[in-house]
Amino acid sequence: MIHRIVSCFVKITGFIPYLFVFRTKVYYQNRKAQSRRIKGKAIIVSNHTSVWDFVLVLFLFPLRLVRCVVAEIMYKKFGLNLLLPLIGSIKVDRNTQDYSFVSKSVNVLNKGGVIEIYPEGRIPEKTEEKPLPFKPSTVYVALESGAPIIPIYTNGKYFTKARARVIIGEPFYALDLYDNSLSEKENIEAINEHLRNKIIMLGEELERQTNQKN
Repeated sequence: MIHRIVSCFVKITGFIPYLFVFRTKVYYQNRKAQSRRIKGKAIIVSNHTSVWDFVLVLFLFPLRLVRCVVAEIMYKKFGLNLLLPLIGSIKVDRNTQDYSFVSKSVNVLNKGGVIEIYPEGRIPEKTEEKPLPFKPSTVYVALESGAPIIPIYTNGKYFTKARARVIIGEPFYALDLYDNSLSEKENIEAINEHLRNKIIMLGEELERQTNQKN
């Protein structure tokens, strides 16, 4: 309950600053298949451009409590170390072999919740190919929970004169892609690559729709 209360407070008090700073323009791959309204459990997956990505998602789906999987480094920042646990963020320590965040994410989903994951694991450097190769943990969570994956793509234009633009893709189930003729490792790799290609395709679709509007 405390997570919902704090999340609602953040959304209400931060809504006006968010409008002026982000000026978000939302696009859809298929609005009938997935709008900004999420019914039931779901895994939101996005490319990673900035630490502000989670703020975008926070307001992108205003009617749901979205619990973000957040790297340990963010918990070391003043203020966030108190706020992140209060809004229900799930901590992942990239410096250890602790994968408890996977079971915690599954537990949230099994209770009908929504989680948000950035499978790149970190923000890419300017010279690196984007998106980075995806970590497989998202696929494990999706297979174990049976939750649909909602892919989104953002251009990462925050605190600039340009508008933040984001596109919401069609949801899909990792279980639907599981091939019993393959090993578990092969399935994880194939589904993970399928997810990464979905994100890449959404980036191309966002560019296409943006150019159509101009």
